[in-house]
Amino acid sequence: MLTQEKRDVLSELFDLNQVKSELNQLQAVDVGEYIADLAPERRAIAFRLLQKDKATDVFEYLPPEIQEELVTSLQTADVRQLVESMRPDDRAELFDELPARIVKRLLQQLSSSEREATATILGYPEGTTGRIMTTEYVQLRQGLTVGEALEKIRRSDEDKETIYYAYVIDDSRKLVRVVSLRQLLFSIPDAQIRDIASERVIKAYTEMPQEEAARLMQRYDLLAIPVVDREDRLVGIVTIDDMVDVLEEEATEDIQKLAGVSGGDEAALSSPRTTIRKRLPWLLGNVVLYVGAASAIAPFQSVISLVPVLAVVMPILSNTSGNVAIQALSVTVRGLGVGEVTHADTFKILRKEILAGLGTSLALGLALAILSLIWATPSEQWVAIVAGSVMMINVLVAASLGTLLPMGLKRMNLDPALISGPLLTTTLDAIGFLTFLSLISVALQIFGKP
Repeated sequence: MLTQEKRDVLSELFDLNQVKSELNQLQAVDVGEYIADLAPERRAIAFRLLQKDKATDVFEYLPPEIQEELVTSLQTADVRQLVESMRPDDRAELFDELPARIVKRLLQQLSSSEREATATILGYPEGTTGRIMTTEYVQLRQGLTVGEALEKIRRSDEDKETIYYAYVIDDSRKLVRVVSLRQLLFSIPDAQIRDIASERVIKAYTEMPQEEAARLMQRYDLLAIPVVDREDRLVGIVTIDDMVDVLEEEATEDIQKLAGVSGGDEAALSSPRTTIRKRLPWLLGNVVLYVGAASAIAPFQSVISLVPVLAVVMPILSNTSGNVAIQALSVTVRGLGVGEVTHADTFKILRKEILAGLGTSLALGLALAILSLIWATPSEQWVAIVAGSVMMINVLVAASLGTLLPMGLKRMNLDPALISGPLLTTTLDAIGFLTFLSLISVALQIFGKP
């Protein structure tokens, strides 16, 4: 890990040869972090000090915007060599971030084999497994012996992304078996691949959503998963490091969407303009929603003036039910996201939330009733009964909506995280205020209040 002490040492070096020596001894991920933190005018200089192989590894760890910056600042020959040496999946990820004119130029500069591999990956829709796979994998013909397979791997598969698994194909390139490097090393050389390889192949499809492939790898503890097309032909693999990135992106996206951040992909160090663009639409939308909630209160202004304690009780009612909804929503979205539950489990989860909600609503309703008794004047203490009752109802409604809404979206094949916390809490505010103030109005009429 690149410590602050090491950063200080590098920043104090003025001899470029010393800087070069220090950078080339660090891990690629640490060098990438160091370069990303440099001033823009110094990044290209630091990057040029790296050895060729090190530069390729470092480049893949840099943020997309800095990759684009380096592509435009380096000489054409340097860029061509750098992009050519990247792995196909990392190159495709880079091209996703670059302007189309630059991508077109870089594609033309690639060798025919690398151009074809990159075009294949870019041909799949974003968010699918095919879009993050690499075409660099170990494949074996099922007629080989173990000795022949090991010789083939030594001779031609040294630069593959991973050799922990070898994938056995038939003459039509269909995936039929998988064999691990451990099995190859501990089998006799004359054994047939088809006899030691497993026919139980866990595989992903090119059109499969990335998160589904990630769940397969997690479930079966795989370091890599083969990717096949609709005809079961092997076209690539996805390795565990790529899937970790996918899971991190999915978790980040869900968390930010629940908080109302558009797109769900805002970085902590993004520019103020990006932050405004990501957050302002939801905030403006929330203002519109709160206008709706306020409209539910507007007709009851005379009621609030007659019972001033309502102004103290209503914020507690609003905030509590909103928190209950967000808790249920977060647990449900997380369960759907990691594959813990499916939409078929809707009634099981709803039953659990309602049973838990009964106990919660009773405790919260009693708490609000007691607070209302404390704050209310003797003539207003009857409000405690209404406040406690509405709190209980609102908590049950909040728990139910926090479960049913994401489940409903999942059933329609939509992202459950589209139901954001602000949207749900504002809706509950409107329901709660309308119910509470309506019951207060009815009570005033019963008690003969003006």
